[in-house]
Amino acid sequence: MVSDAIAMTVKLLDLVPQYESIRDEIRTAIDEVLSTQQFILGRKVEELETAIARYCGVKHAVGVASGTDAILLALMALGVKERDEVVTTPYTFFSTVSSITRLGAKPVFADIDPRTYNIDPGAVSKLVTRRTKAILVVHLFGQIAGMDALSEAAGRSGVPVVEDACQSIGARYKGKRAGSIGAAGCLSFFPSKNLGGYGDGGMIVTDDAALADSARMLRVHGGREKYYHDVVGICSRLDALQAAVLLVKLRHVDAWHEGRRKNAAYYGRELSKIAGVTIPYVEPHNESVYNQYVIRVKERDALRDHLRKRGVGCDVYYPVPLHLQKCFAFLGGKPGDMPESERAARETLALPVYPELGTAEKEYVVSCIREFPERRA
Repeated sequence: MVSDAIAMTVKLLDLVPQYESIRDEIRTAIDEVLSTQQFILGRKVEELETAIARYCGVKHAVGVASGTDAILLALMALGVKERDEVVTTPYTFFSTVSSITRLGAKPVFADIDPRTYNIDPGAVSKLVTRRTKAILVVHLFGQIAGMDALSEAAGRSGVPVVEDACQSIGARYKGKRAGSIGAAGCLSFFPSKNLGGYGDGGMIVTDDAALADSARMLRVHGGREKYYHDVVGICSRLDALQAAVLLVKLRHVDAWHEGRRKNAAYYGRELSKIAGVTIPYVEPHNESVYNQYVIRVKERDALRDHLRKRGVGCDVYYPVPLHLQKCFAFLGGKPGDMPESERAARETLALPVYPELGTAEKEYVVSCIREFPERRA
């Protein structure tokens, strides 16, 4: 039994140990950029684009200012426009759907698989119509969605699949990396991601040369030559400083993924023994990178409050599905429309899983969860 006093503080994510382990590499890389005084796009960004393309197993990569912009620009490059429809999930981060609505297109929601929290391919196949311009799939929490079935549903109508892989760089689906399976993949380098920069950043990865060329033009106000604009684009350029940092971190990211998997395996062994706790389910053909480690419990809010009182960092991804968000009320969503997404929003909780998490910290997290049903009895 854990006492009422906080025995330990365990952060949901602590990036300081990671920085300390690569401090000299990072400072050298930053100094190299500072010595050139070239900060927007340029050689470092090109080096990162080449390295990310190779890592993801694609031919092209286009650095942009954020993961949100990667989604937006991928949709723009595919020609998504006003009155088009894009099939996607309501159980995801805001920018998945806001990128659709910013273009004047309509998001059409498909519910999720309750085991993986990823979009349900069976639901998607029923929603594709002649107005569907794309299927925007999210690989949530570090696990790739059911891409074979999704690609089959898309292929019947000639609709491209865009992978929102912002939480899943390095994840594998039947041996293929996230971002390499659909028409385009969208990556985020937000600091909390497994491959995170020291600020915002993102990337589009693809095998489609024409799509990559369009994205490169769109990210610089829609022009290939300075002051000459073919289309109306946006300003979404990756900084050289971020590229330099990410080139260093890319060398370590697979080891960090493995650290997360080991922590997830420990949690899985221990938490599966606790009644009422559902641990993450990973499809046999998948290799998750555990951007988040998310459990399901019926009394989620009570457990969250209990863990925070014990000094354990935890958080809810995501408390309100997007079909119920106030800003999307014009779409007509109502409670009960997406039952599995709504249930996940009520019952899921993310635990610390970052690779530097120590044995004592993991044991403390588990002991606090184990204590919870005892205290509620």
